[in-house]
Amino acid sequence: KLVQPYVTYGYPSLKTVRELLYKRGYAKVNKQRIPISDNSVIADNLGEKQGLFGMEDLVHEIYTVGPEFKKANNFIWPFKLSAPRGGFKCKRHGYCEMKGGDWGNREEEINELIKRMN
Repeated sequence: KLVQPYVTYGYPSLKTVRELLYKRGYAKVNKQRIPISDNSVIADNLGEKQGLFGMEDLVHEIYTVGPEFKKANNFIWPFKLSAPRGGFKCKRHGYCEMKGGDWGNREEEINELIKRMN
């Protein structure tokens, strides 16, 4: 409730989650930011204990919020997105308000915003 005027959120599609992880995905290994260049980075850190051996396993776990979601989510470094192409509409108002701003729940339309920011 306190952060709502500062964040936008929604329900991303599988395609959006996959594109984010492949393009902007970095792993957190020994408190360092390491690019996920191949499946060995994932297999070495999440393989035996969590059963996640590759990028597609990680995408599936994040998208479906499976039993090992917390470990998979902590393994991924937060995404560093750029500003959206075309800019924001109005940062002052919420997305669901009549004036049409940018913060708040976008539901399925978060995919379009992430596509512009990726």
